[in-house]
Amino acid sequence: MIEKVLVPDVGEAEDVEVVEILVTVGDMVAADDSLVVLESDKASMEIPSPYAGKITGIETKEGDQVGEGSLLLEIETESKTEATVEPEPEPGSRSEPEPTPEPETEADTAETTTRIETSKVITVPDVGDAQEIVVAEVLTPQGTQVDEGESVVVLESDKASMEIPSDLAGVVQEVFVGEGDEVKEGDPLVTVVGRVAPDQVNEPVVEKTPVPEDPEYNHEERPADVSRLAPLPQQQDPAITPGGKVHAGPAVRKQAREYGVDLGDVKGSGRRGRVLKEDIQEYVKSRLSRSSDSGGLGIPEVPEVDFTKWGEVEEKPLSRIRKASARNLHRSWLNVPHVTQFDEADITDLELFRKSRNEQLQKEGVKLTPLAFLIKAVVDALIRFPQFNASITKDYDHLILKKYYHIGIAVETEDGLVVPVLKDADSKGVVQLANESAELAAQARDKKLPMDAMQGATFTISSLGGIGGTAFTPIVNTPEVAILGVSRSKVSPVWNGSEFTPRTMLPLSLSYDHRAIDGAEAARFTTYLASVLTDMRKVLM
Repeated sequence: MIEKVLVPDVGEAEDVEVVEILVTVGDMVAADDSLVVLESDKASMEIPSPYAGKITGIETKEGDQVGEGSLLLEIETESKTEATVEPEPEPGSRSEPEPTPEPETEADTAETTTRIETSKVITVPDVGDAQEIVVAEVLTPQGTQVDEGESVVVLESDKASMEIPSDLAGVVQEVFVGEGDEVKEGDPLVTVVGRVAPDQVNEPVVEKTPVPEDPEYNHEERPADVSRLAPLPQQQDPAITPGGKVHAGPAVRKQAREYGVDLGDVKGSGRRGRVLKEDIQEYVKSRLSRSSDSGGLGIPEVPEVDFTKWGEVEEKPLSRIRKASARNLHRSWLNVPHVTQFDEADITDLELFRKSRNEQLQKEGVKLTPLAFLIKAVVDALIRFPQFNASITKDYDHLILKKYYHIGIAVETEDGLVVPVLKDADSKGVVQLANESAELAAQARDKKLPMDAMQGATFTISSLGGIGGTAFTPIVNTPEVAILGVSRSKVSPVWNGSEFTPRTMLPLSLSYDHRAIDGAEAARFTTYLASVLTDMRKVLM
């Protein structure tokens, strides 16, 4: 008789994926043997056989999306035949002697062995010196079919994460914890109800990692009544099914997606080659180590050094601002392919004009700084070259060109570097730019900057002119694509075509994101900026 095995009620999930087919056509299965593994976005489940018999047809394949009631496979069961009724012998007739019953074979005895239902409470094991353990994920909701050794709960401490396996094959009857709960050693996690042979009821369950030589894994030598899985076809990698699928639970698949790991490249260490979270972590570590050794993306760690071996030291904690700056600069340096374009601007006439205006404005308490003129010139250059007033999208497909001009100004403070933002610089004159930049710098040094005063910059200027230096490479302040560094001006002899004349030259250092800006564009930007600083009348054009 042919019986059909259908997809059972899978709760709220409309469709589930067939991730593994555990049997092949022609296999003999017993009732409750696992046939197919289905997986939704929340859990995976093994579909047990409701009948004992022979697999005659498999109506789905790995990777198919199926819903409740879909046909999975067909099983040929043994049909019950009515016993033949022998006619009673006539009186006086000679009756045939009853045949002697044949002794039962070992296989027959195994077929009729009675299995006893039992339950097992899975508890938190010894987790060493971990002070706080949190339930990171419940892998098997109530009603889930699990195999012995299959993970039921993921626990996390401050040092590691671990998957807790079931000691018993069966069905999860009760779940005692939820995601986010704090637990300790010995706390109950789930209860699993299953059937075992009578001689196993009182035996202690011992956790072990089975190996291929374990008789438990030899289908040929196992009694028929405890055989749960039909033998899988021979394959090179036990972690991958014939259809190319990988044995892994939802939590592991999610972790692999987050890390960008192809599960097919990971060798599983779990039961039947199932990939565990630890396998993903080890794979990532090995790839990073390999990349580091070969000069790739991996960053080799700086060795810890005991400096007290050579003399007295003092350990000074970093300020909160310096810590934040360190993280931001490190992130920018690692993610942005930096290139720096160096140039000089002749600011001889600009300095003469600035100083003469300061003499006139001194009575009003206004002081024009070189930075104010620099901001004005930079905004003019950004309007002419909009790709410098932009950000690049994460997929590198587009530039986001900004129609506003908010200039960040790097300010040195006792606690570290702070970058207040001068908003709408394109709509302000030089005097207003001078006043606002001075006010922002004073607020930064007095630790009175509001949070919104340090957000929204489209381009940054880092000026070291008051300190010294000839040139430097500033780090792009992502998500901006460029930053201008300014060093101390100096008087240099410049050839004017007929003779050398003393001119005041201002060194410019433009660092830019090479993903968004080409070298030729950077050269044009600094050349134009230098020309504007040489003759500020160009801003009026």
